[in-house]
Amino acid sequence: MNDVQPTGPTDLAALAVGIERTNELLTRVLAEVATTPSTHAAFVDAGYVYAAAGRLVAGTEDRKAFDLDAEGIIEAFIDKARMIFPDSRLLRVYWYDGARRRIHTQEQQRIAELPDVKVRLGNLNANNQQKGVDSLIRSDLESLARHRAISDAVLIGGDEDLVSAVEAAQGYGARVHLWGIEASGGRNQAEPLMWEVDSARTFDLEFCKPYITRRAGVEFSEQPMGEGPAPSREDVRFVGAQVAAQWLSERGREWVAGLLPGHPYLPGAVDQELLTASEALLRHSLRGHADLRRVLRDGFWDHVQGQY
Repeated sequence: MNDVQPTGPTDLAALAVGIERTNELLTRVLAEVATTPSTHAAFVDAGYVYAAAGRLVAGTEDRKAFDLDAEGIIEAFIDKARMIFPDSRLLRVYWYDGARRRIHTQEQQRIAELPDVKVRLGNLNANNQQKGVDSLIRSDLESLARHRAISDAVLIGGDEDLVSAVEAAQGYGARVHLWGIEASGGRNQAEPLMWEVDSARTFDLEFCKPYITRRAGVEFSEQPMGEGPAPSREDVRFVGAQVAAQWLSERGREWVAGLLPGHPYLPGAVDQELLTASEALLRHSLRGHADLRRVLRDGFWDHVQGQY
């Protein structure tokens, strides 16, 4: 039977030296961490900014009806971040937009030349809908958080599809802050997205007004929504199915079938289109009525799934 030999003086001395070296290394690491500034980045869904700011200031989401001072509003976002994160440095602003065949427009080229701004482009289809923008935001947000390149992420958008990216970034230790633009009569950001972020902030008309200018000679019609009580759930469900039938007729079965893999969710741009088209038929705003918006999507999906 082997007895455990007592530790001798030499072994104790070596152990003490090892502990001292470990403590010195930990002290250096902690000192380095303490002097390393926090870093933040902004992830801007340009489609959301155009639509929300245009609606708030100019009364329309049609980009042809107004000009957006992108440089000015980006600088305003940067200044706001400096105030909120005074001890943090800016990594860069990511500006996500759509373009046909991912070829920069002249406006997008000017934005890309701005300091500390990175333009990332998704596709723009025949119906002027952005494709691939949400996936770009998810990829960049998750990658930067995973590699500890940022400690805070400012997300300016509203699509529910971004929830998984927020959760992933938080899992890597980053804090995600959702910024939005005021919507009259409700919200223009998905509630599940607002539930997941670490903080939320909304910019009002006074903030946005300096950066939106209506174009002279451009006609557009925005009829006011009716007042009075909200429509019934049955009416909203019926209108959701009505829009689905209209899109099937206008855009074709192949386009609508492309939405099925995402059930029960709709891409953010499509969800916004559904909302706008349905409000026009109902003559009533559904913004701020999260329960009715869910019923609207249910009616849409009921009709779509019934055709396949």
